[in-house]
Amino acid sequence: MTETGDEAPRGNFLPPTPAATAGPGIDAAREAAAARAQAAAHEAAAARAQAAAAARVQVRTSAEVRSTDYVGLVTRAIGFGIDALIIDLASIVVVAIVALALSLFNVPARVDTALAAIGAVVFIFWAVAYFVTFWSTTGQTPGARIMRFRVVAPGASRGHIGPRRALVRLGGMVLAAIPLLAGYFIVLVDDRRRGLHDRLARTVVIDAAATETPANRMRAQRRAAARRQ
Repeated sequence: MTETGDEAPRGNFLPPTPAATAGPGIDAAREAAAARAQAAAHEAAAARAQAAAAARVQVRTSAEVRSTDYVGLVTRAIGFGIDALIIDLASIVVVAIVALALSLFNVPARVDTALAAIGAVVFIFWAVAYFVTFWSTTGQTPGARIMRFRVVAPGASRGHIGPRRALVRLGGMVLAAIPLLAGYFIVLVDDRRRGLHDRLARTVVIDAAATETPANRMRAQRRAAARRQ
């Protein structure tokens, strides 16, 4: 008589084969490998796009900028209008806060006049600092970034504009506006679409694609330097 533990299995019972057991695991591994390959492909494509953007910036800041890269008068005027709106809105907010604070006190008329004069001087310094800071750091004010153009100096390293050249360009913008904006209309006939301020500061205004942000350019330059090493 056979014991219960020694009885042979009855019916059509078969032990699972290794292939049947490992099937779902193999599919999951294949899907994970495909996902990793797709992610690597996306990362490589992004790196190539950033490197291409950096290469375009490097070419455009040289003396071999194509004529199609120069930005016209209308685009630049819209960008300047956006910057003027930002400057005015910030000034209005500050003036409203100061006026609200002064309304709590009985301020003499002479003090109001002095505060108005001080406010005018502060506004001028604020506008100058706005343009000089953006031009000398990224070459793009917020308005220029929205309209996708950049101010560069072809003769400088990487087209960088220093604070002194930015001040000269800003002063040239004031001079260009004095004779009925005649200094700006030079853009329409100049071969590199330069206005009076661009000629004085030796700068040009070129098209800048959306991918050519300062962060992307620095990232692409670091990767290009790592490849060379």
